[in-house]
Amino acid sequence: MDATAQRRELRQHLADRRRALTPAQRIAAAQGLRRSLEQLPEYHTDARVAGYWACDGELPLNLVIPPLAARGQRFLLPMLGDDRQLRFAPWSAGDPVQPNRYGIPEPVAPGEWFAPFQLDLVLVPLLGFDRSGHRLGYGGGWYDRSFGFLKDQVRPTEPLLVGVAYDFQELPAIEPEPWDVPLDFVATDRELIDCHTEDEP
Repeated sequence: MDATAQRRELRQHLADRRRALTPAQRIAAAQGLRRSLEQLPEYHTDARVAGYWACDGELPLNLVIPPLAARGQRFLLPMLGDDRQLRFAPWSAGDPVQPNRYGIPEPVAPGEWFAPFQLDLVLVPLLGFDRSGHRLGYGGGWYDRSFGFLKDQVRPTEPLLVGVAYDFQELPAIEPEPWDVPLDFVATDRELIDCHTEDEP
């Protein structure tokens, strides 16, 4: 089996495992994720925090978003741009959304949006990760294209990229592609992983 087929099979396996979780397991994971993110100083202070609308079994951010508004931070959701780059629009509970071409809800006609380089903290969805910050995404390359500018910079910097995943989505190692943009941290329902310390001998 070639590497592309292996990745496809691995994506399928991880997605199936995620979908099989019970509502109670998801609620417990959401609570664990909040505890993990609370260990990250930037989660408490960064002005513009981008996340995602949990679909298809993704770890929900429903307990992570409300504290941001209470502290005066802004939460943003990704939108697909015609140039195959992501844009991020402010979103609050109750604001209207509409599905994009992949069926993922996006803010409707936002009055303003921000480019990736204007963000402070990004909670990145994924299917698999390793402790060096390599991410197995969904195969569309949206995040790697949108945050490709970070490859030329000394990390960590802004925006800080934090992968969000269930503990069982950890893999021993992911062979990065040349265009992959590594994560700075991974927040799971069990722990906060600093991917930069994992690289040190």
